[in-house]
Amino acid sequence: MNQTRRIILHVIADWTAATLSWLGLFLFRKSFIEASKHGYEIPVNHDDNLLLGLLLVPLFWILLHGISGYYNYIFRRSRLKELQHTFNSTIIGVVFLFFTLILDDSISNYRDYYLSVALLFGFQFSSTLIFRLILVTTTIHNVKNRVWGYNTLIVGCGDRALKLYQELNSAKKSEGFFIKGFVKIKDECQLQDFGTTVLGHWSELPQLIKELQIEDIILCAEASEADNVTPIIDCVQNEEIHLKIMPDQFSLVLGMVKMNNILGAMLVEVDFEVMPTWQKVLKRIIDILVSIIALILLSPIYLIIALIIKFDSKGPIFFTQPRIGLKGKFFNIIKFRSMRVNAETSGPQLSHDQDDRRTKIGIILRQTRLDELPQFINVLIGQMSLVGPRPEREFFKEQIVAREPIYQRLQRIKPGITSWGQIKYGYASNVDEMIDRMKYDILYLENMSLGLDFKIMLYTALIMIQGRGK
Repeated sequence: MNQTRRIILHVIADWTAATLSWLGLFLFRKSFIEASKHGYEIPVNHDDNLLLGLLLVPLFWILLHGISGYYNYIFRRSRLKELQHTFNSTIIGVVFLFFTLILDDSISNYRDYYLSVALLFGFQFSSTLIFRLILVTTTIHNVKNRVWGYNTLIVGCGDRALKLYQELNSAKKSEGFFIKGFVKIKDECQLQDFGTTVLGHWSELPQLIKELQIEDIILCAEASEADNVTPIIDCVQNEEIHLKIMPDQFSLVLGMVKMNNILGAMLVEVDFEVMPTWQKVLKRIIDILVSIIALILLSPIYLIIALIIKFDSKGPIFFTQPRIGLKGKFFNIIKFRSMRVNAETSGPQLSHDQDDRRTKIGIILRQTRLDELPQFINVLIGQMSLVGPRPEREFFKEQIVAREPIYQRLQRIKPGITSWGQIKYGYASNVDEMIDRMKYDILYLENMSLGLDFKIMLYTALIMIQGRGK
C-alpha cells in the first residue's frame, strides 16, 4: 500500500467536496437570496468572485484538514472517526468562512445569513463525508481482508505472545497486523519450541524496526517480565511506530494509553503524541515568526554584543557545541561565547556561580541569558523550539540516563531556548541539579500546551530583566 498515493486521493476528494459545496452555495445565493432582494435574477457568467472562491475556499479546507492532523495515519481509519472529524472541522471552517466571506453579502434580512450558514454546513458536511466514507470503507475492506496491513513485531516469547499470535492469525477479519516475528524480553524463549521466528532481544528493536520497516509493535510481557515494560517503551519511543500492549499492563504506563478497538484483540495503544496536531503546527508557526522578528529587531543588540565579546577576550564571537535534539539526533547549538577559549581542556564541565572560566562580559551574558540569543537561528531552522527541555551534551546525558532512564522521554520533543526546568534551576552546576531540572521538564512534557509555553516565556523574560541567571 502506498501511503503518499492514498493521501493524495484523500486530498483530491476533500478538494472536490469543497469545490462542489462552495459552488452550490454561490449559485443558491445568486439565484435566491440576491435575486429576492433585487427583484431580478443575478447572472453568474464570468463572475470573478466565483472563480476566486473556487480556488481559495477548497485550499482553505485542505489547510484546515492538514493542520488538524486528518492526513496523518491515513490507513488507520474508522467510519465513526470520519464522522467525528468531518463534523468538527466543518463547524470550525464554516464559522471562519462566515465571518470572512459571507458576512458582507447583500441580504434582505438576517435570516438570509442563517440560511447561508446552514446551507454551507449542509453542503460541506454531506459532500465531504460521502467522499470520505467511500475511501475509508475501501481501506477498511482491504485491511480486514489482509490486502493491506502493517509490518508488526510481537515483543514477548511466552504463553501470552503465542496466544495473541494464534488469535490474530485465526481471526476471520484481520486487524491489519502482518506479523514478521517475535522478539525476546529475556534470554529464555518458549516459542522456539513451536517453530516460530524469533528475531532477537528487545534491545535490538531500533535496528529491527529499520531493517524490517516495522510500523507496529505489540508488547506481550509475562508477569515475570513486568520490570522490562518501561525500558522497552523508552527504547522505541523515538521510532516512527505504533506501540500496543496487552491490557493487564495498563497501570505500568498510566497516562499514555488509549483503547485501540472493541471487536478485535484486547490491546491498548501507547500514545507518544504530546500535543494535538493543530497545536504542534501553531507552535512551529509561532517559533518561526518570533525567531524572524527577534533576529530583525535584536540585530543592533547582536552587533553590540559581538563587538564587546571581540574586544573583551581573544577567540570567536559565537560558540557552537554538539547537543542532543529531537529523537536523539545531534545538532550544533549556537551561543555567544561567554567563556575563555579552551575552557574545557580537562574534559566536559558545567558552569557554576564562581566559575573562573567565564569572561568579564560572559558573566553578564549568562546572568541575563543574552548568550542564548543566537539560538533563534536554531529555532528558525527547526532544530530547537522557543520552549522545550534544554538540550544536553552526550557526556552528561549518559550520566543522567544511568541514574534516571526516564530522561530519554524528553527526546520526544524539540529542545528549547528556555524551559520550565530552566526558569527553576537556571544553568545546572552538576548532574544532581540536571536531574532536578529534568523533573520539571518531564512535567512540561506531560502537560504541554501553548498556554504553558507563554507562561514559561513570560517568566524567562522576567529572569532576563532581573539578571537572575548564572
